[in-house]
Amino acid sequence: MKSQTHKSKKLLLLEKMLRFLAMAILDKYNPRIVGITGSVGKTSTKEAVFEVMSKYARVRKNEKNYNNEIGLPLTIIGIESGGSSILKWLLVFAKALWLVIFPVEYPEILILELSADRSGDMAYLMSFIYCETVVITDISGSHLEFFKNLNGVAKEKWTLIEKALPGALAAINIDNPTIAKFKNQNKKEDIEFLTFGFSDEADIQAKEVYFNYSNGENSDKKEIKGLSFKLVYKGTMLPVRLNNVLARHSIYAALAAVAVGIKFKLNLVEIAAALTNFSLPSGRMTLIAGMRNSFIIDDTYNSSPVSAAAALEIMREIKASRKIAIMGDMLELGKDTEEGHRTVAKKFLEMKGDMFFAVGRRMRFAAEELEKHNFNSKNIFIFPDPLSAGKKLKEIVQDGDLILIKGSQGMRMEKVVEEVMASSESASFLLTRQDEAWKKKEWREV
Repeated sequence: MKSQTHKSKKLLLLEKMLRFLAMAILDKYNPRIVGITGSVGKTSTKEAVFEVMSKYARVRKNEKNYNNEIGLPLTIIGIESGGSSILKWLLVFAKALWLVIFPVEYPEILILELSADRSGDMAYLMSFIYCETVVITDISGSHLEFFKNLNGVAKEKWTLIEKALPGALAAINIDNPTIAKFKNQNKKEDIEFLTFGFSDEADIQAKEVYFNYSNGENSDKKEIKGLSFKLVYKGTMLPVRLNNVLARHSIYAALAAVAVGIKFKLNLVEIAAALTNFSLPSGRMTLIAGMRNSFIIDDTYNSSPVSAAAALEIMREIKASRKIAIMGDMLELGKDTEEGHRTVAKKFLEMKGDMFFAVGRRMRFAAEELEKHNFNSKNIFIFPDPLSAGKKLKEIVQDGDLILIKGSQGMRMEKVVEEVMASSESASFLLTRQDEAWKKKEWREV
């Protein structure tokens, strides 16, 4: 979000109009609001909460990046942005007025992801959004550009709790040391806290995390089917299965959803059943069925040396007949470009992968690193673009292959996934960046 002092008068006027209309709609229909914030994990938590609550009520969540001064009122109205079109903005205002004047079947629950990148952002949003349930997923240094230190980030996120309705539930990730510290230092008597995490002090705890295989742990043919864990709450232990989820850190989103479900009087069995179908946002370590009974880990939303290493580590833990890494360039690394890509190769060697596809000129550093360590050159493939990589992968993929596909946004690695996924008809809702404008753009070397 931009600081108010850096906004044009037109934008400020638009925000005020949308805020007024959103307040009028909320005042009329009085939906119960779940507010979610944090440095990372907001979107996956929103999806998990939506998966649980949508089974039992009329629910709406914000889509795309509608998590700011403009996007949140649009979510409340239930319409897309007018963009640069005056006519479309007139339609936005017309729909809002219609909702205010005439009675309609409005959502009973709004699940809102709230972004706060600068000091004062959260206070502005909470001036018209009244939450009875709030979730803080994580606090880290990802937004330090506009804050003095981590304490400043935490203080801004904590505003969501400070401004919540009396008697609200605050579900917080107790494994995060900054959140734990703030909970101890900022007690609010009219807020009920429910903590979640892997640690023993969490009210809602995840234990015994393991991968699911459809044919059993000891079968020769292992078909990966996501993660499972034991949910512990108030002395009750319940197995929870997360199909299509592979990353251990995604369990935090599921635990937050459990806390929200408890607030809304759902029992643990209902919550666990709903979470079975929880999927992460597209392109973020999602499990997709591949052609010839292969399995694709689609992590094509973006990439960095840290996230690439984490994805390869997860791949190492999964049992499969062959492990193939399709790695696209990691952009905007500056002076760390060469070392960052060589680090990916070292991690691939560590996890004992079988085949490595280097896509893009920067990933050639990784291919060189593999050759330097005497990795079989017949199993190293180098491509200038994702389309040629996808075609080659399509030729060689075999039954039981586990394929990780990852790269920076500009590398368009989702095109590789589309080539080898079992059902290309599902691309529009399974893959990232599937809007028509983006799909029409031809791939260009970056």
